[in-house]
Amino acid sequence: MKFRLLVAAALVASLATGEIFAQNDSMIKTRKDAELLVPRPFRESVPSMVKTDKDVLDSIDTSSPGVKILLYADNTWKYWKDPSVILKNDVFYENWNTETADPYRVEQKDLPEKISFWIVDTLSEYRCPNVVKVYSPFGYRHRRRHQGVDLPLKTGDPVYAAFSGKVRLSKYYSGYGNLIIIRHENGLETFYAHLSRREVEPGEWVEAGQEIGLGGSTGRSSGAHLHFETRYMGYAFDPEWLIDFETGTLRHRVFTLRRQYLDAASKYVPESDDEEIDIHEADQKDYATQDSIAAAQKAAEEKAAAEKAAAQYHKVRSGDTLSGIAKRYGTTVNKIISLNPGLTTKTTLKIGRNIRVK
Repeated sequence: MKFRLLVAAALVASLATGEIFAQNDSMIKTRKDAELLVPRPFRESVPSMVKTDKDVLDSIDTSSPGVKILLYADNTWKYWKDPSVILKNDVFYENWNTETADPYRVEQKDLPEKISFWIVDTLSEYRCPNVVKVYSPFGYRHRRRHQGVDLPLKTGDPVYAAFSGKVRLSKYYSGYGNLIIIRHENGLETFYAHLSRREVEPGEWVEAGQEIGLGGSTGRSSGAHLHFETRYMGYAFDPEWLIDFETGTLRHRVFTLRRQYLDAASKYVPESDDEEIDIHEADQKDYATQDSIAAAQKAAEEKAAAEKAAAQYHKVRSGDTLSGIAKRYGTTVNKIISLNPGLTTKTTLKIGRNIRVK
């Protein structure tokens, strides 16, 4: 209990100052490394919410300002944070700009060393942007800085807000195509790029799981996919530190970011339409090569399995010779020898030995 109180006190202080940091992907080589380098006071994961069309019948005030109870038509209910109260937070006014992707002017040396902050609390919800295997990961990709993850989807597929927040930017942005940026109450910003359509405008409040646009390939991307970023104070960090995209699970409610792992280059915002497509096309070649190797390996394994299934053996009996066995099975001595390592024409055939003949 004492530990939780200390953590809660630290979180309140850190959220008040708005100090949050990201780790340098160059220090992280595997998901296991990320798990080890990012301490998590609360280890329970958060499943992606399921889309619901339930009608809200009424809302009831609680003793906590800004927290209401929503009553649904199916007689269920949940707690809900009133956006009108949340939006009074300074985080939605400071460094607010609806035209540029990075309005922050903070140098790495000016950031505190460490901060823990809530991704979602007990009243918040979360939805995975797209439950799928990451196509292109965060970090340096083919000598270019890739600031997010690419998630495959089809043009026209719905794209959902990962967390509740206020739309800061919604426009066609060079290097991103149709881009939506949402700022969340913890100061985190999420980017949704290459959309075929944007369905929200700057200043709008969106709930976690709300459809905000449709997937596409704008910005000269070489194929339909969602480019998803997580940033704080303009610094991008690996979204896979937060989300297991293959299962859709949010890895933890509380996250710790350290300045020492932060890469100054992660503030970079691509200005050329060519950059993302170069990364994507190079990845496609890499994956095509990997697929070809995997296909060849699978074919070899299937051939070996088929040969093993079709293999025929002879149990040596008294008086058997290699030539006699070969004649019986319609094969040759040399073929039998090739199928049985260590077997030669001078080998004494022991009674009971199994010899492969086909």
